[in-house]
Amino acid sequence: MSTPMPDIDTLMGYYESMLRIRVFEEEVARLRSTGAIVGSVHLCNGQEAVYTGACAALDLDRDAVFPTYRGHGWTLACGVPAHPLFAELMGKETGVNGGRGGSAYLTAPQYGMYGENSIVGAGFPIAAGAALAATYDGSGRVALAAVGDGAMNQGAVHEALNFAAVRSLPVIFLIENNRYSELTPIASMVRGDRLFRRGSAYGIRSARIDGNDPHGVRVAVARAADHARAGEGPVLLELTTQRIVGHYIGDAQHYRPAGDLEQDLAAEPIGRLVNHLLEGGASQQDIDSRTERVRQEISTASHQAQTDPASDPASVLEHLYA
Repeated sequence: MSTPMPDIDTLMGYYESMLRIRVFEEEVARLRSTGAIVGSVHLCNGQEAVYTGACAALDLDRDAVFPTYRGHGWTLACGVPAHPLFAELMGKETGVNGGRGGSAYLTAPQYGMYGENSIVGAGFPIAAGAALAATYDGSGRVALAAVGDGAMNQGAVHEALNFAAVRSLPVIFLIENNRYSELTPIASMVRGDRLFRRGSAYGIRSARIDGNDPHGVRVAVARAADHARAGEGPVLLELTTQRIVGHYIGDAQHYRPAGDLEQDLAAEPIGRLVNHLLEGGASQQDIDSRTERVRQEISTASHQAQTDPASDPASVLEHLYA
């Protein structure tokens, strides 16, 4: 089924959303290098079209998103402002979780973002639980969980796929296939690297999508949400993309063959969209104006978070449940 091309304003919206994520991550890398942010940090540079397109397709007043620990992009695309997100990563009391979650464990349910998870693949069974609840509470909610390509080899992932299929749960299972499972190419880990095909074993509607096309992602996720919301069961989408940074900050990426990063930089979604905008009649002046606005927004948010008070260590045991 062909997809009508969106208008320039829609494409510009995608551009601003993706650029906001990219500039945020670049600032996070800088802050991590200065020590303003500590601990493990996993950036998502290069995968911005996945988050922008997917979140644009959902109804975040009721739908639920469950990202991986590479979750800054998902959080911003869900609508969380940059300031409290920066503050969370810096351990400030103004953070979205009061500085308790940090980079890998933050959550913002008021924006439809129900928390990252550092257990590889754990988002699938958690999202299946949220989808199961939706079949009882009348909310009409669709749950979306995202994992990386390597997580498709986890047993709990396949248990979740089977359970969701058997119960016809309203859940979208999304694979961010950036070709590397941490430091190992996915093609060297599995015999068949078309991961979406695994869904057919469970009777799940599945497809492989260009994850660098935000509008294509939006259309695919919207169709999946309609399918799931109508009681037709889960959908598995494999989104092909790339990360143009290491798996974690400090990753020297020695495992990349010569020319691999350069190839990824040529395919990354923001530059590709800028070219498309210019070919479609957008002005360079308009693009530059929006770019400056986003960069100023991120700079202001970062500066404000850096001057915010740190979280009180005496409150560390608050909001803990067992």
